[in-house]
Amino acid sequence: MADTKTVETEAEKPPRSVRVVLLALMITMMLAMLDNMIVGTAMPTIVGELGGLEHLSWVVTAYTLATAASTPIWGKIGDMYGRKGAFMTSIVIFLIGSALSGMAQNMGELIGFRAIQGLGAGGLMVGVMAIIGDLIPPRERGKYQGMMAGVMALAMIGGPLVGGTITDNWGWRWSFYINLPLGVVSLALISAVLHLPRKRSQSRIDYLGATLLTVGITSIVLVTTWGGSEYAWSSARIMELIGIGVASLIGFVFWQTRAAEPIVPLHIFRSRNFTLMSLIGFVTGFVMFGATLFLPLYQQSVQGASATNSGLLLLPMLGAMLVTSMVAGRVTTNSGKYKIFPLVGSVAMVIGLYLLSTMDTGTSRLTSGVFMAVVGLGMGCLMQITMLVAQNSVEMKDMGVASSSTTLFRTLGSSFGVAIMGALFNNRVQDVMSERAGALGSKITEQSAQLDAASLAKLPVAAREAYQHAVSAGTHSAFLLGAVVAVIALVAAVFVKEVPLKGAGPQKDGESADDAAAATQPPLVDAV
Repeated sequence: MADTKTVETEAEKPPRSVRVVLLALMITMMLAMLDNMIVGTAMPTIVGELGGLEHLSWVVTAYTLATAASTPIWGKIGDMYGRKGAFMTSIVIFLIGSALSGMAQNMGELIGFRAIQGLGAGGLMVGVMAIIGDLIPPRERGKYQGMMAGVMALAMIGGPLVGGTITDNWGWRWSFYINLPLGVVSLALISAVLHLPRKRSQSRIDYLGATLLTVGITSIVLVTTWGGSEYAWSSARIMELIGIGVASLIGFVFWQTRAAEPIVPLHIFRSRNFTLMSLIGFVTGFVMFGATLFLPLYQQSVQGASATNSGLLLLPMLGAMLVTSMVAGRVTTNSGKYKIFPLVGSVAMVIGLYLLSTMDTGTSRLTSGVFMAVVGLGMGCLMQITMLVAQNSVEMKDMGVASSSTTLFRTLGSSFGVAIMGALFNNRVQDVMSERAGALGSKITEQSAQLDAASLAKLPVAAREAYQHAVSAGTHSAFLLGAVVAVIALVAAVFVKEVPLKGAGPQKDGESADDAAAATQPPLVDAV
């Protein structure tokens, strides 16, 4: 009955109201994606004022941990008690954390306030995806892929530029305060225009499951963050974290089979498409964040590009991703067919990453731009399709946990990608520097394999050339690994089942979970 009431309520609403809601959702999505990129640019200034250089990494790690750990919990809360209330609460927590971070007086306070901010951030992306899943039927949802891809591209390109401008002109505290007006606008629009049924669940939140999942995710993220940098991969601390993480996740899976209201209902993984999309999302996160980390480094160190416009260096990849995502969304909406996109996207991603691995000290910017565009074409076919198919594979009552689980897999993929590709890159750079520059090369990179522009300019010519060869070798290894991992996405895409994107009809005898999931999607909006 609640679903029927939702259909009637939203179907009567004018198309303009839906567009206003989508605008508010895109603003919130921008908040979630832009924050780390703006703050990253302001980090040197923050350390200069607050001190605590030894704790610098925790400013990012605290935010990432809190976001990853809270993501599935926000999804479940939305399913149990109503999407609108959970989403608005997460925005408020994010804004409180932003305001407190801007007022921090020392590094310890900033780390703590960033954790609060991350708790709220965990619900932002999940809320956006789940509400779009509620409002827009799967067949129509493809139209908005270009909008979401555009927001992501804008955040990645504009984040460093905006962060640098704000820090230089207003001070680093405004890197956090800038979230407040955007968040207030989003809250006002959502409060006034979004109308979803309120829920009153008699069930209680699975606190034990939430605790086990949080400990497991925290351990995994700490392993990927600390491994090879703070601690050696074979150190006792890393081994302890791996043991705690594995034990907690095994305990979590065991408990979810017995919990009355599990945080992540395991039955959603009975859908082949949902499981495959989670795997593809993990690989996409692995590749995407690794690429955005090493491409600017290569272009600055080897090709002599300016660090000031580092976001613009990714334009070929992000532009291709935006265009492809828009085309994929339109084709999916018009035809209802989508399997071709995971297949084509995975192939393009494998080819593009292999091409990137062939770059050396003589590769031109035009050539590297073409290689990046191929990777962008692949990611454009995958970024939003994974969420669309995952949501189409579950019942409406599980929309929140489906959205949060898919988001979580992508987040964990990015953590693993940055850590593993980073470790491979660093080791290769140090090996090549030792080979080409001897003891001087080892000394140059003993603190970090990533030199800034100022440090690079101070090196002797021979050492600088050795470092450029080392970075080329490091990016070769990192991108070659990415190409191998991307093959996993290609294999998964082959087994995706093309379930019609429509929402009508009860489940029939003998109908698969994927087919039944497609039939449970109500067309909440007739036209947008």
